Amino acid sequence: MLRTRLYFGLLPLLLLFIGVGLAAMYICRDLGRSIEAKLGASYKVMIGCHEMREAAYAMTTAIHEAQNGRMLDARPVFENQRGIFKRTLMDQSFVSAGTARTEALAKVADAFEELVGFGDAMFERGAAVTQRNYYQTEQALFKTLRTLEELTHADYQELQKEGQRVADVARLSINFVAVAMVGGIVMSLVMSYALARSLLKPIRALTVSAAALGDGNLDNDVPVTSKDELGELARTFNLMAAKLRTYRDATAAKVVRAQRTMEATLTSTPDPLFVVAKDGTPELRNPAAEEVAASEEFANGFPEWLMKPLRMVLSTGVHYVPTGYDHVVTVHIGRDERHYLPRILSIGDTLTGFGGAAMILQDVTKFRLLDDAKTNLVGTVSHELKTPLTSLRMAVYLLLEENFGKLTAAQKDLLETARDDADRLLRILNDILDLSRIESGIASLNRREVAVVALLDDMAKEMKAITDAAGQRIEVLIAEGVAETVSVDPDRLRHVFINLLANASKYSPEGSVITLYAQPGGEGVVRFGVRDRGPGIPDESQPYVFEKFYRVPGQTRKGAGLGLTIAREIVVEHGGAIGCSSKVGEGSDFHFLIPVSEAAVGRKN
Repeated sequence: MLRTRLYFGLLPLLLLFIGVGLAAMYICRDLGRSIEAKLGASYKVMIGCHEMREAAYAMTTAIHEAQNGRMLDARPVFENQRGIFKRTLMDQSFVSAGTARTEALAKVADAFEELVGFGDAMFERGAAVTQRNYYQTEQALFKTLRTLEELTHADYQELQKEGQRVADVARLSINFVAVAMVGGIVMSLVMSYALARSLLKPIRALTVSAAALGDGNLDNDVPVTSKDELGELARTFNLMAAKLRTYRDATAAKVVRAQRTMEATLTSTPDPLFVVAKDGTPELRNPAAEEVAASEEFANGFPEWLMKPLRMVLSTGVHYVPTGYDHVVTVHIGRDERHYLPRILSIGDTLTGFGGAAMILQDVTKFRLLDDAKTNLVGTVSHELKTPLTSLRMAVYLLLEENFGKLTAAQKDLLETARDDADRLLRILNDILDLSRIESGIASLNRREVAVVALLDDMAKEMKAITDAAGQRIEVLIAEGVAETVSVDPDRLRHVFINLLANASKYSPEGSVITLYAQPGGEGVVRFGVRDRGPGIPDESQPYVFEKFYRVPGQTRKGAGLGLTIAREIVVEHGGAIGCSSKVGEGSDFHFLIPVSEAAVGRKN
């Protein structure tokens, strides 16, 4: 195990430090005991020498006292000091047995015996104080003191030898400890290097493999060199790399399949498809898009009618998915004309960091041709029906005037019903013809500056007879900040107002107020609207109220369902937009935006 390797790797170093410590402790202890013993012996020797010197002095003094006639007083002192000297000398001899001090002690003993012999002789026979006796006494004392000095000097030399020995042992100990420390440092470096190498080698191999793994190279396995934790880590890493290789191979196969599927899908898609990057540069396009890109409109890149919504999608991330034919564009490919409905979808991938858009040009050429054919057919049929219908209507009116005879009540009722139906049918045909002319672009606008206040007042006055008959009232509201004039075709815009006001009157209860208003709708735009107190329109029906022939389910009022469609086309032709907001039971608000001037229309388009 890795812990065991660490323990055994550091154990020799630990043993070395323990051995050095024990050796240092032993040396210090031995030196301490040796110095303590030597100092103790030296102290006793010094004290003994001092006592013998004092005793010799006292004995000499006693001898001098005896020579001066004080024999009785001096003899006890002499005997006492002789005993002290002798006892101390015997102690010194016992301690110094077998040492170099024996010879010096022998000299001290001889000098002492000489001094004692001179004293004993003097006390036994007595002697007067003479110069010769004094000199002999002092000579014996001097000899004794000299031998004691020699003994002290010998002791001092012995102590110096012991100090030198201690110094040598201490120096040897220091050298030993220093060598052991250097050896320990060298050993620790060697062992640390070996241990670090044994540990770092597999870690370094693991690091190299991990770096290769990060670069995508999953085939670089880590060598397993041990059975400890590092070996287990290497085996686990190799197992992970093997699983990643398996996952990579499976993912690569899925990616290849997905790429081939995408290429097949793009190739088989009949509509042109462009994939662009965040900066608007093309990244991918299918064969149908290649054909469109070869046209003159795409010679300098994407045309403006496609770049404008593309920039909006790339900047906001909101899809551009128009549905109306008013957004259809025409592209000339060779000698053919193709009609496309552009759809731009925002796409992004957080994994790859790709962000851009996919542009699909939905080919609506057939639908456009079919719609044109339908419009032309409806217009032609309506025009062809209008002439006989007018003649039939004229005949009914002539009969009702009874120019050809009196009519019975039943005949008159039938003719009045036929007249009303003919009038309603003629209005429907006129609406169809108007819608056909507007959609085909035949009916152009005759713009002029019209005052907003006068426009709304005229519309209210024109509808006054109808609202008065229904017991209703029109209220005109003009908010502050509204432009004074707008550039419109008043005759065409009249159809919008009349249709909205007529619908509001038709569905509002008696005694209610219909609001005709104008207010700012933004920069260069006026918002017109008609607000009623009718039954309202359900939420699910509001997106379809401007479609052709659409009728809100459950409505009992008559109508062809073309009035709002014509109103929408007129507003769009003016460069505006129309909408509806309604709540069931609270009424409806039909409103439309009209640019103030033709320049504003150009900016909007």
